[in-house]
Amino acid sequence: MSPEPPASVSTHILDTSAGHPAEGVTVHLSARQSRDAHWQALGGSTTDADGRCKDLPAVPEGTTHVRLDFEVEPYFGKPAFFPEVAVVFAVVPGEHYHVPLLLNPFGYSVYRGS
Repeated sequence: MSPEPPASVSTHILDTSAGHPAEGVTVHLSARQSRDAHWQALGGSTTDADGRCKDLPAVPEGTTHVRLDFEVEPYFGKPAFFPEVAVVFAVVPGEHYHVPLLLNPFGYSVYRGS
């Protein structure tokens, strides 16, 4: 029996104040292998015209937690109440995690999508 593949992660951003995807937002992906381990920066991507990051790096085998860091202030083009959004979540091998960010200048929401 072969081991399960590592978890995989995807995301997209919708600007709920404008009613369209958020294009051009930089997203960084980090992982750690236990609750007490240090974060390992894996790389990042920038959202496309659909608000999606189609080239996020792969999550290493043994990852238990993932962090997505969204740099949202440059997207709004002015100082923002939330200049960045960090989302941390637990993962298990073999599962895919799609984590959409619903964004506006004064708030945000995230959830596990499909």
